[in-house]
Amino acid sequence: MKNWILYSVISMFFAGLTSVIAKFGLKNISSDLGLAVRTTVVFGFVLLNFFIFQETKEIHNLTTKSILFLVVSGLTTTLSWIFYYKAIQIGEVSYVASIDKGSILITLLLSFILLKEPVTPKIIIGGGLILIGLIVLVWK
Repeated sequence: MKNWILYSVISMFFAGLTSVIAKFGLKNISSDLGLAVRTTVVFGFVLLNFFIFQETKEIHNLTTKSILFLVVSGLTTTLSWIFYYKAIQIGEVSYVASIDKGSILITLLLSFILLKEPVTPKIIIGGGLILIGLIVLVWK
């Protein structure tokens, strides 16, 4: 198995756990406090991972452009997490998570337009099925 596939599967597993566990954690607190605690833990573990695996030698590779894009990515992540935590606090996790995973459609579209990644029938069909699945899940 290719490393990126393995990492993606592991990521999918932990992402699946995250929402349900977070819902339990938000029981008697605001979504903002819950997100603050979660983000603090994420920050700590990411820094620990960075230093343990000696990635510090890469710091000199940072450019103003890469820092700018990473900061903007951080801002979009922050906004996503704020609204996601608010949604899972007041809604059903199964629906919220499903809608959230619909972000793959936005990712696909932007990857075609901005990154010039190839548009293949397989990707179009898969994206279409995801869209149909989202509509089925949220249809009342």
